[in-house]
Amino acid sequence: MRFELFIAARYLRAKRRQAVVGVITAISVIGVAAGVAALIIALAITNGMRRDLQERLLGSTAHVDLMRVAADGMKDWRPLLERLRKVPHVTAAAPGLYGQVLISHGVRSGGGLIKGVLPEDEKTVGDLLQKIVEGSADALEPVSDAAAAQGLPAIVIGKDMAEDIGVRVGDSVMVTSPQGDLTPLGLVPKYQKYLVVGIFRSGFYQYDSSYAFMRLKDAQRLFSEPDLISVISFKVDDLYKADQVAKVIEQEAGKGFQTTSWMEQNRELFRALKLEQIVTFIVLALIVCVAALNILIALTMMVMEKTKDIAVLMSFGVTEEQVRRIFLLQGLLISVIGTALGLVVGYGASWAGGHYRFPLDAAVYSIDYLPFAPRAWDAVVVAAVSLGVSLVATIYPSSSAAKVLPAEALRYE
Repeated sequence: MRFELFIAARYLRAKRRQAVVGVITAISVIGVAAGVAALIIALAITNGMRRDLQERLLGSTAHVDLMRVAADGMKDWRPLLERLRKVPHVTAAAPGLYGQVLISHGVRSGGGLIKGVLPEDEKTVGDLLQKIVEGSADALEPVSDAAAAQGLPAIVIGKDMAEDIGVRVGDSVMVTSPQGDLTPLGLVPKYQKYLVVGIFRSGFYQYDSSYAFMRLKDAQRLFSEPDLISVISFKVDDLYKADQVAKVIEQEAGKGFQTTSWMEQNRELFRALKLEQIVTFIVLALIVCVAALNILIALTMMVMEKTKDIAVLMSFGVTEEQVRRIFLLQGLLISVIGTALGLVVGYGASWAGGHYRFPLDAAVYSIDYLPFAPRAWDAVVVAAVSLGVSLVATIYPSSSAAKVLPAEALRYE
């Protein structure tokens, strides 16, 4: 062990003549540990939120959507679909028809977004139809025994919507479309009964509370749009190149079409999460700064208490640089102990949070539990910040210790 480190460790363990110095040192260690643990937990939560939201968004929606610039839908869409499936980096494509509707059961009702789909194609670009928790999406296939038995077309709805309007698999719902029939009395909304054959749960409130699926033919009949679609959804082989692939798809589709990627659709959400992560890091780093001030105070009082010891060491030939290093190392030891404790507590709490899953209100936070995603890189960054701030706090007291004059300090001894 180096001479300076040996002395620093001895000073840290030595019994104090002034108890307040020991108390401040303990508070410094606890403060650093609390700051580091809070940073690790906060970063784990923001990383978890970003990861879960991205996974659920990408699992529930396509990477790229192609639509008409004019809101008149796509006619003669089959040749276009086959041509765009051959675009490089496109792995799957599916047609769809969207429409806003009112879904009701008895006296309870709620607004929803219907998507008419070809089930086999839809499963290749999104996994909502693969997250059925009640019933089965197989009933959306061209021949549905369950629906045929009651003479009703099939529909699959989200779990939160099912709870809101009070339906289970096997119940019928009334779907009302504002795109109704023109009569002598004006435009009359069109309505049709559907059999609930499946309930899906994505864990993402936006989809579970408002999305519903039916066969493309049924949706075209409901919206009075014969053989028309509103969107072609695509899956690409590299989701982070979705913007580039979207431009190629738009060029290949020709004039009158536009594309949007998952990055464009959710840019503001992920930007807000990134900003939240930065602000959280800065705010919680202030805890480490406060702990660093405690280290400064503790070392300053230590220098005052050990002035005679320092003078004796210097009279034995210890240089000013060595004295400075003794107190720098003492402050660094306090920071290292606090940082190590904080990392253990932070990662332990993150593991516990991820294992036991604290529930959240999905209507407020979009997801139904608090996600934790601790990363090894966060430990490196947090430890570097903690040690760096603490090291800065030791500069003044260590410089003061190096300026002690042995003759002055020992004059009356």
